[in-house]
Amino acid sequence: MLSYRHGFHAGNHADVLKHVLLVQVLRHLTRKDKALTVIDTHAGAGGYSLETGYAARNAEYAGGIGRLWSRPNLPAALREYVEQVRAVNPDGVLRHYPGSPQIALQMLRPQDRLHCFELHTTESRILQAHFADAGRRVTVVAGNGLNGLKALLPPPSRRGLVLIDPSYELAEHYGEVLTALRDGLQRFATGTYVVWYPLLQRREAQALPQELQRLTPGDWLRVALTVAAPSAEGFGMHGSGLFVINPPWNLEAALREALPVLVEALGQDGAATYDLQFRQT
Repeated sequence: MLSYRHGFHAGNHADVLKHVLLVQVLRHLTRKDKALTVIDTHAGAGGYSLETGYAARNAEYAGGIGRLWSRPNLPAALREYVEQVRAVNPDGVLRHYPGSPQIALQMLRPQDRLHCFELHTTESRILQAHFADAGRRVTVVAGNGLNGLKALLPPPSRRGLVLIDPSYELAEHYGEVLTALRDGLQRFATGTYVVWYPLLQRREAQALPQELQRLTPGDWLRVALTVAAPSAEGFGMHGSGLFVINPPWNLEAALREALPVLVEALGQDGAATYDLQFRQT
């Protein structure tokens, strides 16, 4: 369970989709003056070098952020996402990739708070060092973020974003996500919850979006980006998706403009496509 290192996949197509959406959600939630609490249940290392270490081995970023980095005339949502990546590459050369908590911190204001959890012992130490100078705005806990939600919900400001992004290495991870969300919604029904999931040829992965829909009493948005046809052997991730509970009202329009460009830029074969569904009650 503790073998997963996100550095191998930093900046790949799944990170692009996740962080494009994250930037849009944060832009909306930080428009109001009232304080915002962001909780990242699987925060990783915070940031990643693309020149050395895990990310450089398979260079998955080349098929993700690498295809958008110098692309002109991007739709607004993609342009704003790339700007957040440029913030950690001030010389204009793509050398580093910000994880979700780093992007969140870049967009949060002095009154906002960021709570990060990371279960992997090595990753959690790196994350603590990454935010060593962030002060009281950021807390880092070496532990299970899904369990940690109970102590943080509802946040004092009653405004919050919860990002749930597990590795799904084990089949039971899918059920753990549903259990944590069910409890979270009972404690904090008005919060915005973003759940990432892989597109895989396994029963639990294919069933999760429907399970999330059944769990959600109000508004939701579901987006999926397929970058390649599923493998004939039935292994490997051919795309990823995100399920958003209580999404911002303008999120659907921003994604609908950006997704065709993502299909064109990140698609690996003729099966590349996207799916976008939205329910407003």
